[in-house]
Amino acid sequence: MSLPLSRRAMLAVLASAPGRAAHAAAPQPGAGPTREMLAAWQSFRQDFLRPDGRVVDSGNQGVSHSEGQGWAMFCAERCADRASFDLIWSWTRRVLARPGDHLLAWRFVPESAPPVADGNNATDGDLFAATALLLAARRWNHAPYAESGAAIAGDILRLLVRHVAGQAVLLPGAQGFEDAGSVTLNPSYYAFPVLAVLARAVPDPIWLAIAEDGLALLRRARFGAWGLPPDWVVLEREGGALSLPERWPPRFSYDAVRVPLYLRWAGLRDEPALRAAAAFWRRPGQGAAPAWVDLRSNRTAPYPASSGVQALAGWITEQGNRSSRDTQGDYYSSILKLMTRCAAASSPYAG
Repeated sequence: MSLPLSRRAMLAVLASAPGRAAHAAAPQPGAGPTREMLAAWQSFRQDFLRPDGRVVDSGNQGVSHSEGQGWAMFCAERCADRASFDLIWSWTRRVLARPGDHLLAWRFVPESAPPVADGNNATDGDLFAATALLLAARRWNHAPYAESGAAIAGDILRLLVRHVAGQAVLLPGAQGFEDAGSVTLNPSYYAFPVLAVLARAVPDPIWLAIAEDGLALLRRARFGAWGLPPDWVVLEREGGALSLPERWPPRFSYDAVRVPLYLRWAGLRDEPALRAAAAFWRRPGQGAAPAWVDLRSNRTAPYPASSGVQALAGWITEQGNRSSRDTQGDYYSSILKLMTRCAAASSPYAG
C-alpha cells in the first residue's frame, strides 16, 4: 500500500530525493530572510539576547535553556546575522558543554552556584543547535561549524534514540525519561523540518526511522474530545500503549503547540495532529485560543494563550493572528512568533 502523499514527501526529504518537496520542506542553506523575519529577529535580539550571547527566558526568572540558545542560533542563521550567531554559539558551547559528549546541558540559572547544576540535556535544543551549525557552515563556508553540528547530531543518534515496542523513539533527554516498563516522550521534540539537514550531514538510516515512527507516534498520541497531542506522553514497552503521564498536567499547551508548527513547516499538512489543532483553534465563537486544554477533563484554560501562540494558531488556521494583543510578550511568546515567521518563509504551504 502506498504512503499518503504528505508522509511520502517527508520521507523523500530525509532520503534527499529530488523534487519540490525536498527543497520546500527543509530549511535551505543560504536562503534569504524576509522583511518580516528580519524585523522579528531584530526585536527578539534587542529584548532577549544579552551582550555575552545568553538568551534570557524573561517569563521564567531569567534562566536560559539550550532550547532558547538553539532556536536563537537557528534564527540568526536564517536572518544571515553572523555576528549574533557567533555570539550565541560562543556562550552556548562555553557554558552548556557537557563532559564526555557533544550534547548541551539544558538549563542555566544565573543566581545559582553552580549555574549549570543539572547536566542533563534537552533534545530539542540539541536538534536546533546542530541544524543551525550545519546551515551556518554552508552559508558562511566555515568548516568548524559543520564539525560541531555533525558532532552534536552524531551524539543525538548515539545517546538519545531507543527502540521501544518495535519503534524508534527520540528521548527528551539522556536521563530521567526511562523506567523498566515505559519511556516518557515529548511529541513537540519531533522537529521534522530539521531532520533532513541532520540526515545529510550524518547519514544513517535511523533518521528515517525516527521520522517515520515519529509520525506514527503522533498519529496515535491524540487525546481528549478534540484529539489533540499532549505536552508529554508515556509509551509502554510491552504492547506500545500510550497514556498521559502523572508527572505533568495532561495538557495540550505550551509544548504541544509546536507539534502543528513542525508538521506544517515540514509540509505534512494532512497529518491528524495538525488537522486536529487547526479544527480546535477554528472553533466557531471561540475568539482567542485558550492557553491550554486538559486532555482528561476537556476543560479549557479560563484565559487566552500568549500572543505567540495566537500568531502560530493564526498561521495554522490561515486566519491571521487571532489575538487583539500584538505585544512582544515574554521570551517564549516572542520566539514562537519568530519561529512561525521562519516556518512561513520556507513552508511549501506558505500561501
